[in-house]
Amino acid sequence: MTESQNKDNFLSKTKVSAIAVVGARTLVLGLAGKLLWRLPGDMKRFRAITIGHPVIMGRKTFESIGRALPGRLNIVVTRNKDYKPEGVILAGSLSDGLALAKETMNEEVFIIGGGDLYKEALPFLDRLYLTLVDIDEIGDTFFPDYSQFKKVIK
Repeated sequence: MTESQNKDNFLSKTKVSAIAVVGARTLVLGLAGKLLWRLPGDMKRFRAITIGHPVIMGRKTFESIGRALPGRLNIVVTRNKDYKPEGVILAGSLSDGLALAKETMNEEVFIIGGGDLYKEALPFLDRLYLTLVDIDEIGDTFFPDYSQFKKVIK
């Protein structure tokens, strides 16, 4: 196999995953640009799972975090060509972001928000890492219905 074929084969095997904390019944994620839950154990889990991997997020999610996440390639999806945050790579679309992430030759890429990006990414996902909170708060951002998602990893 040529080097190009090896690279193409590896890129096709890169797992695309989503990671989120959601309300168990309504799939609520956030309100007014903020997460609804700050769970210390889940924040440690998020870091442990995503560290060393590319993370893809929308502009609003990046702005709610306020900085690039250390130890990860941060890719921000935005159509605003004048947007120039420090420490991230910009992508004009989810597909551009996935292509950039897969070029790193990493075995897994993570979608980390927001709601619209999760919805757009759902058909591409190989894994879901969801923390389900048994309290459904009022919110304006939701994780998409994933009832058709059939891959289960425990």
